[in-house]
Amino acid sequence: MRRVLLASLLLTAACTTTQAPPPANVAASAPAVKPFPSTYKAYPGGTTVIRGATIYDGAGKRIDNGQIRIENGKVAEIGTTVSVPANATVIEANGRYVTPGIIDIHSHLGVYPSPGVGANSDGNEATSPARPEVWAEHSVWPQDPGFTRALAGGVTSLHVLPGSANLFGGRGVTLKNVLGRTAQDMKFPDAPMSLKMACGENPKRVYGNRNQMPSTRMGNIASDRQTWSDAAAYKRRWDDYNKRVAAGTAKPSDMPRREIGNDTLMGVLNGEILVQNHCYRADEMANTIAMSNEFGYKVTTFHHAVESYKIADLLKANGICSAMWADWWGFKMESYDGIRENVALVQNAGACAIVHSDDENGIQRLNQEAAKAAAAGKRAGINIPPEVIWEWVSLNPAKGLGIADKTGSLEVGKMADVVLWNGDPLSVYSRPEKVWIDGAVMYDTSDPKRRPMTDFELGQPGMGDVK
Repeated sequence: MRRVLLASLLLTAACTTTQAPPPANVAASAPAVKPFPSTYKAYPGGTTVIRGATIYDGAGKRIDNGQIRIENGKVAEIGTTVSVPANATVIEANGRYVTPGIIDIHSHLGVYPSPGVGANSDGNEATSPARPEVWAEHSVWPQDPGFTRALAGGVTSLHVLPGSANLFGGRGVTLKNVLGRTAQDMKFPDAPMSLKMACGENPKRVYGNRNQMPSTRMGNIASDRQTWSDAAAYKRRWDDYNKRVAAGTAKPSDMPRREIGNDTLMGVLNGEILVQNHCYRADEMANTIAMSNEFGYKVTTFHHAVESYKIADLLKANGICSAMWADWWGFKMESYDGIRENVALVQNAGACAIVHSDDENGIQRLNQEAAKAAAAGKRAGINIPPEVIWEWVSLNPAKGLGIADKTGSLEVGKMADVVLWNGDPLSVYSRPEKVWIDGAVMYDTSDPKRRPMTDFELGQPGMGDVK
């Protein structure tokens, strides 16, 4: 039979993408940070009680023979006993595990979708070293089959970034991993936007090969500093104008010319947009921290960060997370000094450690990637409890994305983004059995109608039939 459930769910969940009209005084204020608002609506769900499971709550706590109640899209109760309403679906989960949904802080799903052909390559606007005006969400193809594959791996939210060809690659977007007709239908409500920056080999290689700046690491920093200096001047013009608006002395002709790229950079300087910075080497991360102090912005997370173990104390002191692979290293010179113990050493230093994918296949098994990183630490004498390891793929990425108050851990009042595993989630033999997003079952291994496929897949011969 054809999968008609998907179409009906999309119609249920989707809402209009028409924006509300701007406020009457929009011409007298700074540019809006979020002119493409989320139109996400949670899929319908019921009250569910899971009991008898081992629970990793994502915030470092383990509950043996635990219970959790999901209600109205939220975590309603968690502990060794919870109340069971008469209308609740009860799942007896002895021998199984419950965790928060996995959050991938670094993904290119939708902007480099499958099939991986040139016509679908929309992740790098490699036409200038500084392209802060572009937004990844405007390249996101919601029909990318990678989204459903990631869902089957327990991923409930992900951050989609532009590529790393540019020093300033543009804005990233956090998505709920649900099927939607548009990227706005998938946008995580009220999640901060990000600015993707990159240092190191990629920008200098791309533009050095074109005989333009930057072609060196010193060129990278010089270009960055000039771009930030121009953005600071843009912000001063808007700040001055808004003071005159508040004083009632501004004329319409006083409004500064709007520059879309500088809107993004001003949002960073105002603390409204988070910086997600591709950076491998320790010295470059230190240079970037110094530059951020010069211009008054904060780096939220260094991505890839294969040398974070060398400066874990500096990262801790500055409150910067490191998003790292479990074992990718040596594939280019700046990754040559990466070590498998990197994640565990960052954790051991008390800094914020995250395991990320940067890969359409790796995102399907981030639980295993976390387990590999922990095993490398254990061989080095760093023993990290499994309930703490889980923070690397749940609460810590939520912190790095500015959404830890909403998701990332199984705490009362947070979004019910939950995974029921058929065994220890840090084992290669375990898989998600059910996945809830905002309290709705979005994936179920025992129900073919709850193993969604995108419209693109439904259109392929043999992919739309249930065997």
